[in-house]
Amino acid sequence: MTLWMIVIIASLACLSLKLAGYLVPSTVLEKPTPARISNLLTVALLSALVGVQTFAVGNHLELDARAPAVAVAVLLFAFRVPFVIVVIAAAVVAALIRLTGWG
Repeated sequence: MTLWMIVIIASLACLSLKLAGYLVPSTVLEKPTPARISNLLTVALLSALVGVQTFAVGNHLELDARAPAVAVAVLLFAFRVPFVIVVIAAAVVAALIRLTGWG
């Protein structure tokens, strides 16, 4: 099986899941439990993606300048700082760490 076949099969699987979502009655999705699960699932998947993209290199864990930058971003988000400032601050932290040679 080639890489393109895997991509096409995965794309078709995603499309079929999305189409199946339209077949679920709205009364099911308006109940509190499914609504809460769907909201939390989105956050969990995005968090997992950020974690993997930040700390994984190949098959191993790597803590470099990105780790403190993410920590600064989390701290600034906790204080409800605007998104643009969070991104700039995290980039500055990563750049300073790399400039000093620590990461």
